[in-house]
Amino acid sequence: MCGIVGYIGNGNVYDILINGLKRLEYRGYDSAGIALVSEPGDLNVYKTVGKVSNLENFCVGKNVDAKLGIAHTRWATHGEPCDNNAHPHFSEDGNLAIVHNGTIENYQLLKDALSEHGCKFYTETDTEVLVQLIEYIKNENKCELIDAVRSALKQVVGAYAIAVVEKNNPNQIIAARKSSPLVVGIGEDEVFLGSDGTPFVEYTKDVVYVKDEEIAIIRRGEPLKLVDFDNKESKVNVDRLQLSISQLEKGGYPHFMLKEIFEQPITLTDCIRGRVVNAGEHVMLNGVFSNIDKFKEVNRIIIVACGTSWHASLLGKSLIQDMCQIAVEVEYASEFRYSNPVITDKDIVIAVSQSGETADTLAAIQIARKKGAFVYGISNVVGSSIPRETDSGTYIHVGPEIGVASTKAFTGQVMVFTMLALSVAKIKNTLSDETIRTLANWILKIPSLVTETLNLDEQIKRLSLIYTYARNFMYLGRGYSYPVALEGALKLKEISYIHAEGYPAAEMKHGPIALIDSEMPTVIIAPKDHLYEKIVSNVQQIKSRGGSIIAIVTMGDTVIKELADHVLEVPEVPECLTPIITSVPLQLLSYYIAVNRGKDVDMPRNLAKSVTVE
Repeated sequence: MCGIVGYIGNGNVYDILINGLKRLEYRGYDSAGIALVSEPGDLNVYKTVGKVSNLENFCVGKNVDAKLGIAHTRWATHGEPCDNNAHPHFSEDGNLAIVHNGTIENYQLLKDALSEHGCKFYTETDTEVLVQLIEYIKNENKCELIDAVRSALKQVVGAYAIAVVEKNNPNQIIAARKSSPLVVGIGEDEVFLGSDGTPFVEYTKDVVYVKDEEIAIIRRGEPLKLVDFDNKESKVNVDRLQLSISQLEKGGYPHFMLKEIFEQPITLTDCIRGRVVNAGEHVMLNGVFSNIDKFKEVNRIIIVACGTSWHASLLGKSLIQDMCQIAVEVEYASEFRYSNPVITDKDIVIAVSQSGETADTLAAIQIARKKGAFVYGISNVVGSSIPRETDSGTYIHVGPEIGVASTKAFTGQVMVFTMLALSVAKIKNTLSDETIRTLANWILKIPSLVTETLNLDEQIKRLSLIYTYARNFMYLGRGYSYPVALEGALKLKEISYIHAEGYPAAEMKHGPIALIDSEMPTVIIAPKDHLYEKIVSNVQQIKSRGGSIIAIVTMGDTVIKELADHVLEVPEVPECLTPIITSVPLQLLSYYIAVNRGKDVDMPRNLAKSVTVE
């Protein structure tokens, strides 16, 4: 959701914070702000609605000299996006400034109590309530800032990552987290703070991942100190940040999304590396084989996820059921957490999240563990919350995904599910060694076949011009292609703001067919698989009603090619691997339509990359 940056050191505080905000802008871009402390008694806060570039323009000619600072880019929850609701927020006496990522659920209760004690509020945000509470406790108890923060957070219900500075102390930042990410970067005579490691990757690779209900005490010239809410000191574990600057730059592409689409041959290679071994003889996921008994004895698998990860999970269900003969359910994490799920210690819950910080998915994990299930995580971000909260798991290793609309993370998740299914099939002897070997060798070919599919780029760019101003789209698929249809529709909605719906193709005649006319294009995902003849019939039904069809088919297809208005041919692969290939043209189609419509592809309205609130 929101992005937080902090810095203490001898560098140019303002420049470091602004550049850090730009790296975190994918987390939210409704407003941006910065708080700078120079000398005791000198606290300057500058903030404005809109993107970080607006903040830069606003700060021209302002006093930006400082010894420390905190900054924020916002995805609005409480209070509309405007200058007043932008972070940082002041305490009433102006002594404290705070930035916050998350949601304070009991803010109204706290606000009412503070109002009774004479506190006045000037914004619509839950964050202002927290900084006023910290100030009230500090003044009433005449205590240090750290003690006031600890006491305040004990009263807070919700999710948060915060950083607080005070006017009279240019040598200290107090930060804390619960259910929202927070990372401390340890440099030479300088300390950084961020929602992730991207704001400071060029300065240091030494990081500390702050844990839930931990408070970080960051003081100039002193080692980092971590304490819990009872002031018990925690061990500081320094990890190595697995990022490079090149991964955070566009590399000559006009948008991160297009770069990430074209990175997929490389990211899939990284995802596969070390897991399909001995020239395809074995598929090895350490998270699976280190827990063989759990997968041997499993009664049922429940997959929990949100958004694009949910679509990947639907494919995971098909892969596991087909290859392993295990019953699989797929749940929206947001529904699962409130559904009183029936779970036993014979169940495995698989939690899927690109960021590893999705609030609903984390809550689902906690419920599953309380009920005795073995929990397996599939995530992209090393050091994120989900890998720490699960019993075991697998990273997808596709590198940072900056574009808000997920592309390479989706194909990475599907690839991990494919390898997981093959690994479990080996354990349970539900597939022959020969079948596993054959599919494993096909997996090794996938990166080059994705490269081949990307050669459709120019064709899709031209095709997009025909459909740029369509007002509605329908996406249809069957079997493994149905989740691809859902994902294709989601991509179009996210970045072009065109209404689109994905359906199982056979369900079209149960209602959606009423929408078919010459002005509503239909995208059909129709590779050569065991349901091919069925989807040909669906194509004929659409054509008989005057519908326009874009079809994604296997190379050499002649039947649908004669029926469809436009055909995009992709390489032939085994049925279980088709989603990785067929999703790529849909990513490109969505991208070019959005570009044609003049939309901000990397930062679509109302969205953020990591959803750390309900």
